[in-house]
Amino acid sequence: MSGFTVAIVGRPNVGKSTFFNRMLEQRKAIVDDESGVTRDRQYGITDWNGKSFNVVDTGGFVPQSEDIFEREIKKQVLIALEEADAIIFMVDTATGITDLDEAMADVLRRSTKPVFLAVNKVDNGERLLEATEFYSLGFDNIFFISSMTGSGTGELLDAVAELIKEEDKAVADGAELPKFAIIGQPNVGKSSLLNALVGQERTIVSEIAGTTRDTIHTHYNLFQKEFILIDTAGIRRKTKVHEDLEFYSVIRAINAMDEADVCLLVLDASKGITAQDLNIFSLAVKKGKGIVVLVNKWDLMAKETNTSRDYEKELKKRFAPFNDLPILFISATEKTRIFKVIEVALEVYENRHRRIPTSQLNEVMLKAVESYHAPVVRGNAVKIKFVTQLPTAVPSFAFFCNYPDDVKQPYKNYLENKLREHFTFKGVPIRIFFRKK
Repeated sequence: MSGFTVAIVGRPNVGKSTFFNRMLEQRKAIVDDESGVTRDRQYGITDWNGKSFNVVDTGGFVPQSEDIFEREIKKQVLIALEEADAIIFMVDTATGITDLDEAMADVLRRSTKPVFLAVNKVDNGERLLEATEFYSLGFDNIFFISSMTGSGTGELLDAVAELIKEEDKAVADGAELPKFAIIGQPNVGKSSLLNALVGQERTIVSEIAGTTRDTIHTHYNLFQKEFILIDTAGIRRKTKVHEDLEFYSVIRAINAMDEADVCLLVLDASKGITAQDLNIFSLAVKKGKGIVVLVNKWDLMAKETNTSRDYEKELKKRFAPFNDLPILFISATEKTRIFKVIEVALEVYENRHRRIPTSQLNEVMLKAVESYHAPVVRGNAVKIKFVTQLPTAVPSFAFFCNYPDDVKQPYKNYLENKLREHFTFKGVPIRIFFRKK
């Protein structure tokens, strides 16, 4: 998975969300003719020409002041410029060049980041003629597209994909230290957790400046435990504005996630789990990262006999179908169960690198197949003959059978449950593939 991030910027109602949905091949962002519908940041992963990259739809702003550009959009464009690797600047040929487009172009032209100008709503010859006025904005990479029909979007994605370098092969197993990213919404206690873990000077062996995006990497080496903590908590110092804060937290969390082996997802006990937390969680799952859920500020909760049990049950229901997760109830300020966090994160790291011998895998899984066969499809009985673990960073298993395309999701879920039942993969997503025998 590449750590490359593309941000889509532009004034309200130029079609950013429609384009975003097309890239992700799902209707994730709400699309509406009314400007400013996208308030929450939308983000996901897309694949093009065999390369994966992160996409962030920055959303447009509802004009709240006469000076909308200075107050709102400029901040967001600047954040996108600072945090993303490439920018797609979207404009609308139906409206033509507006003052807002001009002002945004002025900021983008001064950037060293690659900027792709996407002139949207070019869906006929007349519109194509009108679209030529956008050459005057002075960008080299200009594409005439229609987010609605998909016309021209392939060429734009080709150009973006060309920027993504093939990932360097990781050094031999064991040569690198485990990397843990502390992620979550603003004000859930990420900073407090980091300070509780490495608060004393002697615990910090070295501070390594983040490679390209200024996330702080702290080398932890104490009590026979050694790992790198990737801190995304510094987000709060960047800006005081809530709208921008959300965008910062999202884009930083995505970048930190790409680097990490295990994500420590911090929730605020009083607020429970929000839609944004679920988005971050599902993104970590999609990226195949280990996950530990930390319910912080537990010391402030009123408790009865089964409070934590009921809370955990509710969380797992929200995280379904992947709910084989360690959930810890902590207090960063009181340092409750802080060192348990490290132990569990290291266990999840081990689980993510677990390799099951092929003979043992077949002995267990072929019995599971015998006790419950895959349903017959179109009169074809699916026969699974052999199982092997693939040499990938994320635990992945190939089941060889006669009709691989006929195996449906419920049976995949059954096999995954059996793998989890017999082998320890707690906190780690599992991938299952079916191949022709």
